[in-house]
Amino acid sequence: MEVTDAETPAADTPLAARAVSAVKIYGADDTEVRALDGVDIGFARGCFTAIMGPSGSGKSTLMHCMAALDTLTSGQVIIGDTELGTLGDRDLTLLRRNRVGFVFQAYNLVPTLTAMENITLPMDLAGRRPDKNWLNTVISTVGLGDRLSHRPSELSGGQQQRVAVSRAMAGQPEIIFADEPTGNLDSRTGTGILEFMRRAVDEFGQTIVMVTHDPVAAAHADTAVFLVDGRIHGELASPSADEVLDYMKDLGD
Repeated sequence: MEVTDAETPAADTPLAARAVSAVKIYGADDTEVRALDGVDIGFARGCFTAIMGPSGSGKSTLMHCMAALDTLTSGQVIIGDTELGTLGDRDLTLLRRNRVGFVFQAYNLVPTLTAMENITLPMDLAGRRPDKNWLNTVISTVGLGDRLSHRPSELSGGQQQRVAVSRAMAGQPEIIFADEPTGNLDSRTGTGILEFMRRAVDEFGQTIVMVTHDPVAAAHADTAVFLVDGRIHGELASPSADEVLDYMKDLGD
């Protein structure tokens, strides 16, 4: 998953998103923190990638910069063929709305809207009509058919996260970023979310990048990428939970 020459990826490996020499610095002088330190990475289309690492390794910072929720200090983030650093605020907003999906650990649903209204909100804001067949497929797959008229307060945590995942997928974005999507859920409910995300990749060709600290969650991914001190440390292909756990132990987490 790490791209040796991120500016010229292999022609047979189309990338949904990539970072080139990504650096993110917070603070200055004695308080300077280099959260990302020259990261080169690409995320292949139609694949599920888990980003892991010890606390403070830069994994959430990388995701937020990749998803246009934060900006780099230097380097590039490219979604498809679009370099985010060339975009103004309005175009960044449109890119986030139309081309990127994001799943937050805390769901981030609008409490006054129904489940269906939350799912279609990004498209409503963009003035786009949802593809009804696709929308029905997503809703059916996550099992929300009988909860669409309920507001978030009337839904369980697992149901709220299913709404959040459905919202991220409903507009058929080029890539979905998920930040600890099962962190607030019990193991059974979390497994259901992960299985749906796995199915979204296998059956619908979705591209998903997930930050997680959980080896069991990472085992649902095609590849687990490990960050340490803001740098790519290594990766595991088709990882098992035990392999991820052993790798993380070697990192000292």
